[in-house]
Amino acid sequence: MGQNLKTRLKRRRRSQYLKRKNEQAKANAAIKKAAPKDEKPAKKAAKKAAKKAAKKVAKKAAKKAAKKTAKKAATKKVAKKAAPKKEAAAKTPEVKTEDAGAETKEGE
Repeated sequence: MGQNLKTRLKRRRRSQYLKRKNEQAKANAAIKKAAPKDEKPAKKAAKKAAKKAAKKVAKKAAKKAAKKTAKKAATKKVAKKAAPKKEAAAKTPEVKTEDAGAETKEGE
C-alpha cells in the first residue's frame, strides 16, 4: 500500500508540473507573437518613410538640375542671338569709318 501512495503522488506532481509548463509556454508564445508583429510593421513603416524621403530628395535634385540646364541653354541662346547683332553692329560702324576716311582722303 505504501508503494501505491508513492506512485499516485508522483503522477499528481508530474501532472501539475506539466500543467504549469504548458501554461508558461502559452504565455511566452503569446508574448513572442505580439512583439514581432509590432516591430515588423514599425520597421516596414520606417523603411517606407525613408524611401519616400529619398524619392522626394531625388525629385528635388532632378528639378534643380533641369532648371540649371534650362537656364544654361537659355543664356546660350541669348548669347548666340546677341553675338551676331553685336558683330553686325560693330562691323557696320567700322566699314563706315573706313569709307568715310577713304572719301576724305580722296577729297583732299
